[in-house]
Amino acid sequence: MSNDYPVKAPEEFYDPALCPVRNVLEAISDKWSMLVITHLKFGEHRFSELKRALPDISQRMLTLTLRNLERDGLILRKVTPSKPPRVDYRLSDLGISILEPLYALSAWGAENRAAIEKSRRKFDRKAE
Repeated sequence: MSNDYPVKAPEEFYDPALCPVRNVLEAISDKWSMLVITHLKFGEHRFSELKRALPDISQRMLTLTLRNLERDGLILRKVTPSKPPRVDYRLSDLGISILEPLYALSAWGAENRAAIEKSRRKFDRKAE
């Protein structure tokens, strides 16, 4: 593999406020955001449906995750007036556009999971 990368990263990578990698990945790098996004690819869902689909997420964490994804423009929230109010979530166009990179990352994870687990076991045995 040839190294065609510059010797030093551009200056904006050293400033947390300007770094494009930190800024963008911060929005989707936690497991819950990725799982919510990949679940919403199947269409619009209510909060309770998302909670059932991700049984190991707490109600508070799901609320925070949805709020952050909406803030970043990756999902849309629709409130339908009723008693109780109906709230549905779906991917925005921006959210849809992130599916392909997420699929690539998921495929890489599936392809390399055994090697990573082997490396972890080896590391942990050495650390003992």
